[in-house]
Formats: sequence, structure tokens, C-alpha cells
Amino acid sequence: MANDPHEESYDYREIDDVIHGRVRLALMAFLSGAGSADFSDLKKRIGVTDGNLSIHIKKLEEAGYVRVTKRFNNKRPQTICHLTDAGRKAWIVYIARMEALLTPPAAE
Repeated sequence: MANDPHEESYDYREIDDVIHGRVRLALMAFLSGAGSADFSDLKKRIGVTDGNLSIHIKKLEEAGYVRVTKRFNNKRPQTICHLTDAGRKAWIVYIARMEALLTPPAAE
């Protein structure tokens, strides 16, 4: 971060790499509105394979951004992903960081 609080920082290291991956970004964007979704719906909406989605969900889960629950629905297993409070906070910080990076510097 810059020393002057009025000086904009374009430091790429301030971007949350856990969220910034394309699939994880799509997951977080969807869950930020939906709150939770089942695996099949996420797979269909994001357009990824089972394995690819599982890997990215696991990474978000390890970061504490999503919580995964498993249940049965009509004797069929169902995996539900929930955005956690920590995930929502991280998402808000991520969006603010992206907005700051995309805002042109003020003319002097």
C-alpha cells in the first residue's frame, strides 16, 4: 500500500488469488447472489466438468469462503455449496479492490 492514504494503490498483490481464478470467480459471483446452490446447478451455470468444479469448490472451502453440505434428496446424494460470512466479506473486499484498480487515476 502507498504511504499517502490519498494515493491510489495498483499493487497486484492486494488481489485475493483464491477468488481471482476464473472458475472460482464465477462460483463466488453466483453464490454471492444465491447464497447457496447444489453442485448440479453450479456445474450447469458455470459450464465446467465435475472434476474441475470439485477442485475449485475445495479450494474455496479450504479458504473458508464456502461450506459444503451433503444430503440425500429422493435417495440421491446432493452436494450443496453455501457462501460463508467470511466468503461474503472476502467477496466484498475483492470487488472493492477490482473497482479501485479499474478506476482511472485522478488527473493532477
